[in-house]
Amino acid sequence: MSEVAKEAKAPREPLFSKKNKKLVTDPLTDNNPVTIQVLGICSALAITVQVEQGVVMGGAVLFVLVLGNLIISLMRSLIPSRIRIIVQLVVVAALVIIVNEVLKAFLPDVSEKLSVFVGLIITNCIIMGRFEAFAMANKPWPSIMDAVGNGFGYAGLLILVAVFRELFGSGTLYGFPIFGDYIEGNGLYSLGYVNNNMMILPPMALIIVGVIIWVQRSRNKSLIEEH
Repeated sequence: MSEVAKEAKAPREPLFSKKNKKLVTDPLTDNNPVTIQVLGICSALAITVQVEQGVVMGGAVLFVLVLGNLIISLMRSLIPSRIRIIVQLVVVAALVIIVNEVLKAFLPDVSEKLSVFVGLIITNCIIMGRFEAFAMANKPWPSIMDAVGNGFGYAGLLILVAVFRELFGSGTLYGFPIFGDYIEGNGLYSLGYVNNNMMILPPMALIIVGVIIWVQRSRNKSLIEEH
């Protein structure tokens, strides 16, 4: 029996098989692209002053990663090995341009705050890493699942860091006052509470990410490297 006939008779893997689900769940916990793989760390430090910025940046990276992984996977047998990186860069650049134009049209304020970091999605190590390590070697559906997992893992970390920085640095969450009105001095501010301005500085983002890594590895000893 030919190999083609064997493949035709082989049972198809379910769309949401245990293997495919693992592609989504692993980057959310034990293989997070930021805390474990230490990728995309620059934007995690720079744009997490507000939750809104973290949500938008996370959504942008998720969009680029999912569509990019899909496109690269569909084209993988057509891309010459010698120019594969160039092709990957063209794909991610085209998707980032779309994201940038959409943000400018519908969320101009957020687009201005994110500034050059939207364009720098092109050089995000998570995206190029998934293109090269996964999409180039796998079928479209697993590539989509892998992109969803890594995209949400990245976005979740950004949002978590932004929650701490905005809450304790500005007393708000997504722009809504949590501790009271700072200008009018009501709520907790009437009791003498003062926002910690250090939280809005980039070094605090690094400290928060470091604490998250410490907590994650304390809970899962298998993540600790042996020397």
